[in-house]
Amino acid sequence: MTALPQPRTEQPAEATAPAATVAERARTDRRSLALMLLLTILGAAVVLLAAGRTWARGSVAFQSTTIHVGVSGSETSGLPGALALVGLAAAVAVFAVRGAARRAVGVLLALAGSGVVASALLAATGTAALDGRAARAVGLTQAAAADVSHSAWPWIAAVGGVLLLLAGLLVVARGRDWPGMSSRYEAPGAGATGKRHAAPGPETPADLWKAMDRGEDPTT
Repeated sequence: MTALPQPRTEQPAEATAPAATVAERARTDRRSLALMLLLTILGAAVVLLAAGRTWARGSVAFQSTTIHVGVSGSETSGLPGALALVGLAAAVAVFAVRGAARRAVGVLLALAGSGVVASALLAATGTAALDGRAARAVGLTQAAAADVSHSAWPWIAAVGGVLLLLAGLLVVARGRDWPGMSSRYEAPGAGATGKRHAAPGPETPADLWKAMDRGEDPTT
């Protein structure tokens, strides 16, 4: 007796792909995601640290006394610190969105990094904040600080901004392959409510007896 040939079942492309290739792709995605988080956290930490340090120093003459003044990064410009916080929030939002929305979050993160770089470099040579501090020190509305010197902290803040910029570009380039939030973060009871409406059970004692007569399990 000749055995009948078994019908050939076509396997989907994903099933025929080598398991090693799929595993390697998953590892690459995890590495790029971890790199984005590292760049964002490190960049924001550098910017926030630099914002609390002295960016410029000078002096102002008052009668026969010379008063030394200085301004921190946050006093010079509040923009770098605020943009660093925006970058951290954007990195968290990456896990909550997908597709075009995730790409938009990456663009926002890159723009935040660019804003940090621009504002830090402008503050690295500016004297407006230091002049304002000098005027307040002598009780005048306007004064010009003398012997002005700038520290390296604005440049360090700019480096942090570059890290945020790179993190944003990484989201734009690779974010589409990263995982998002699990379905367990959906609204509580949504799935259970849908199931109850899809298959309602007996509601009266008579319905229970009728279900038992038909051989059905009334408890399902």
